[in-house]
Amino acid sequence: MPLKAWLRTYLNPEVGIDEGWIREHRGTSATAEGVTRWREFIEAANQQPDLLLCRVARSATEIAGVVCGRRGRVVTLGPMYVLNHVQGRGLGGRMMTEFLTWAGAAPICPWDTDDNDSAIRFHQRHGFTITGERELRQGSLPDVGMTREVVSAAGHR
Repeated sequence: MPLKAWLRTYLNPEVGIDEGWIREHRGTSATAEGVTRWREFIEAANQQPDLLLCRVARSATEIAGVVCGRRGRVVTLGPMYVLNHVQGRGLGGRMMTEFLTWAGAAPICPWDTDDNDSAIRFHQRHGFTITGERELRQGSLPDVGMTREVVSAAGHR
């Protein structure tokens, strides 16, 4: 599923992100080894739910979405993918709500590809703001940092 999402979302030959680059850098998720690593992460998340989160949403025929998180000094969001043909139906919002509930009041700092306007708008609808930080993921993929203010149990920021 992550490979399919990358192929549909991140193709950008102008910056060197073509199908070959994506398959080289993300293609292992579609191999037997990659599937085994996903299963191991899901099992680890089931065993350590305070430190790891992984939720998979299925349609009748395929994995339609996934959201994962790790708790450390900050909470890391990702990967989070929702296939294009199921976007706009509330699945991403439900997954984000579950992630935010799991994260609690911890700081969350996701990164989005800077030309993925739909992901940036999605995060902004869920209270994230752009930090201005930028980085090149794997030397080619331009990312922009985002953050979400910590909200206390009393609702104070």
